[in-house]
Amino acid sequence: MSGRPDSDTDPEIADSEAAADQDATEDPADDEEGARRARWTAAGTGAALTLAGLAAALLRLTRSAPALVPAAYAGGAAVCAAATVLGSRGRTRRALWLLVAGVMVMALGDQFD
Repeated sequence: MSGRPDSDTDPEIADSEAAADQDATEDPADDEEGARRARWTAAGTGAALTLAGLAAALLRLTRSAPALVPAAYAGGAAVCAAATVLGSRGRTRRALWLLVAGVMVMALGDQFD
C-alpha cells in the first residue's frame, strides 16, 4: 500500500455503508419482476430452440443424411421442450442447464452430418 498514513478514508467507508443499506431495502416487487422476466426468457428461449431443432430435424430427414443426425436434432429439441416447461414453472436454473444440454445434443448431431 502506498497511501500516506494521514490520508482520510472516511468518505469511502461511508459510501460503502450507504450502498449496503440501500441493497438491504430493495423493493420486493423488483424481485418478482425479475423472476417473471427470467421465466419468460427461459420459456421463450426454450420454445425458439425447440422449433429450430424440429425444423433442422425435418430438413435433415428430407436429405440423404445418416439417421442419427435427425434423431439428434429431434432429441435436442425434446430436451429444449422440457426446458421450456421447467422455465415456465419457475425452475429457471434447471431450464438453463437443459437448454445447454439440448443445444449440445443438436451440435453433436451436426457433427455426424
